[in-house]
Amino acid sequence: MESISVLVVDDEPGIALLCNRILSRADYQVTSLTDPREAIEYLQQNHVDLLVVDIRMPEVDGFDVISRAQMVLPDIAVLVMTGFGTVETAIRALRQGVDGLILKPFQKSDELLQAAKQALTDNQRKRDTARVQALRPLFNVTETLFAETDQNKLLNMIIAAISNHLHCSNVAYYQVDDGVVSVVVQRGKALPVDESNFAAQLVSRVDADGDPIVINATGPGEEDTQSLLSALGLGSAILIPVARSNLHSVLFAARDAGGAERPFRGADLEMFFVLARQAVVAMENARLYADLRNYVRRVEDSQEALLRAEKMAAAGRLTASIAHEVNNPLQSVQNCLHLAGREDVPAEKRKEYFDLAKNELDRLMKTMQRMLDFYRPGAVRVEQVDVLDLLSHVLSLTSQQLSQRHIEIKTDLPESMPAIYAVSGQIQQIFFNLILNSFDAMPAGGDLKISAQAVDHGIEVIFHDSGPGIPEDRRNNIFEPFFSTKDGGTGLGLTVSYNIVTAHGGTLDLLDEREPGACFRLFLPIGDKQ
Repeated sequence: MESISVLVVDDEPGIALLCNRILSRADYQVTSLTDPREAIEYLQQNHVDLLVVDIRMPEVDGFDVISRAQMVLPDIAVLVMTGFGTVETAIRALRQGVDGLILKPFQKSDELLQAAKQALTDNQRKRDTARVQALRPLFNVTETLFAETDQNKLLNMIIAAISNHLHCSNVAYYQVDDGVVSVVVQRGKALPVDESNFAAQLVSRVDADGDPIVINATGPGEEDTQSLLSALGLGSAILIPVARSNLHSVLFAARDAGGAERPFRGADLEMFFVLARQAVVAMENARLYADLRNYVRRVEDSQEALLRAEKMAAAGRLTASIAHEVNNPLQSVQNCLHLAGREDVPAEKRKEYFDLAKNELDRLMKTMQRMLDFYRPGAVRVEQVDVLDLLSHVLSLTSQQLSQRHIEIKTDLPESMPAIYAVSGQIQQIFFNLILNSFDAMPAGGDLKISAQAVDHGIEVIFHDSGPGIPEDRRNNIFEPFFSTKDGGTGLGLTVSYNIVTAHGGTLDLLDEREPGACFRLFLPIGDKQ
């Protein structure tokens, strides 16, 4: 255990020697002086844990020695000795923060030891109480700092928190980058760091050592640092290194010389250290949020660019498809009209050309109507419908056509299912499209399995044929306009169906795991979906 240093100050040599002997026998490290001025100089150059001082001394009063001691060593314990124990003396001692009082002459040798121990204990208790009281507000500060994610605002909040909790009007945040020191934020006075002057070297040294330092203008400490503070009108200062990621910085707090701002104490250093640690975490938290925001912004920009590119590509594909689908029948109509207009063409042949032109125009009108259905799927009234009734109706209408191609219908349908809100004609159109797709996919006959069931929040209908299926490289495009795997197909049947299902709040999917053949799953939700 480190020995406790004691300074005894009494103008009577006998008393000073007696105190030295008593305290030294108790393993205290004791220095005794009879000149108060010499004692003040000693306090400025040395660390002292306990000051034992006489009140009445010639030229310099004992309370003056106490004041100077508390300026340079704010945490020092003080035991007052007096041969004139009055109420006024006790009151003044309490006001000055004295930790104990003992009357001279001592009746017993252990009386001084007990008084010294009690003074040290009371002083420690006062420091502990001050530390606890000071740390309580830090919880609120921590929540406030962690809630701020803007790095510039956060630095100003950190500076304000240090100023408020350390009761100092001078705070600064220095950044050290490759030996170059700069002030990022400051409040009040700050150490002037110009190129490689002494202040910049001091900040760099604190950063390099990684340990905080406390400076008092009146000592103890290095004369250069004391002179620096005195020149700025500062009484005491603390510098604490703040290291995070690859950024090196130093926090600075200082109190003005004289006035109401007393020198920093040990409790102040502890509070500053806690604030610095919280500042490190808060700044790192803000940096991570900034990195995350930048990343999200880049992703959003990339997605927006991809979306624009996809829209342009889709518009290009749609335009090319429309031009292709419209141009073919128009070209045929033009050729037929040209041939029909020739004078050497017989009337019977001319009528054939006109019929061909009419058929091509009908095909063009049908394509246009499909396109209108694609862009206006929900232009009629929504009503409550029974999907099983609609499906049975469509099967009865297509049964003869399917039978002629030797396609067998196998159904797995429940007796009843929940009703849905939908446009009945559009749901029938979906069933027609899916059944006719299977019809076209099986020219030599086959099986078409249709099953239905109620699922969570909706109904499910599955159409599974035994045809050749859809090639792997075309599955991602089957719902695009004018994309068809059939000869002569418009490529709008599945697109219109998909658009109708989406407008009803449902889904239409091609199931990959139901091979061979093509398997489509239709889901329609229960509820009033417009």
